Amino acid sequence: MDLLAVLNLGDFPQVFSKMGMFPVFDLAYYIVSILYLKYEPGSVEVSRRSPVASWLCAMLYCFGSYILADVMLGSSPLDYFQHNSHILLATAVWYLIFYCPLNLFYKCVAFLPVKLVLVALKEVVRTRKIAAGVHHAHHAYHHGFFIMVIVGYVKGSGVALMSNFEQLLRGVWRPETNEILNMSFPTKASLYGAILFTLQEAHWLPISKSTLILIFTLFMATSKVVMTARHSHGSPFALIESWICHLLFGSPLGGSEEDHHHTPAAASAPKSKEELSEGARKRKAKKAE
Repeated sequence: MDLLAVLNLGDFPQVFSKMGMFPVFDLAYYIVSILYLKYEPGSVEVSRRSPVASWLCAMLYCFGSYILADVMLGSSPLDYFQHNSHILLATAVWYLIFYCPLNLFYKCVAFLPVKLVLVALKEVVRTRKIAAGVHHAHHAYHHGFFIMVIVGYVKGSGVALMSNFEQLLRGVWRPETNEILNMSFPTKASLYGAILFTLQEAHWLPISKSTLILIFTLFMATSKVVMTARHSHGSPFALIESWICHLLFGSPLGGSEEDHHHTPAAASAPKSKEELSEGARKRKAKKAE
């Protein structure tokens, strides 16, 4: 009992939910986001040819969720850019990842043990953004439960929902990569998380917000760390989704009867691995030059 009193574990969810994200957690979020930008095919070439376009892409990767949510709630898409410290921190990360001599900074943050820590910290921010998005929408539309889910979903999904627009800044047009058509695990998890936080906000879920934040953060961080360590692009929801699709819509995801309809979607999953390897090859070629 004395040890529990000293640790005060009963208050841990409350303390965790009120913990500030800036600068440590936000820094990890910016590093991982811009790291994924550098993995995209052609992003290194764009950074050499047009630093302004590269910087805009980096800002979308870091703040795309805020921009899209502000537009949906009738605010200026530039509102978040008033936070100078966040913009400067993200800009510093962008510069170091793309322009640091000998790629030293990139090599450090891409080192797998370091990257796993950063990925876990990023999921702390994602969960907090989902909860904040639902709470913000609840204040604007007190009984608009669908709006709460949508805004929380947008806040958690980040630049994924704006990927086609971001690609245009890099001179790429690939509509088949639309995140709505081929939802990744973080996008699906953001949607499910937004539903849970909306239920909690409406008092239909018998759990405190701080406890829900802690549980969902642990789930997201654990899932993403395991997936990153195993270089996996699968989803922990695959089995449940297949069962629900079979029950409600008559065909499981990737079912044998409809395999020919899912060929583009199935091809898009491993494509991300090919893109990563392609980016790595291009960087090695540039070093050799």
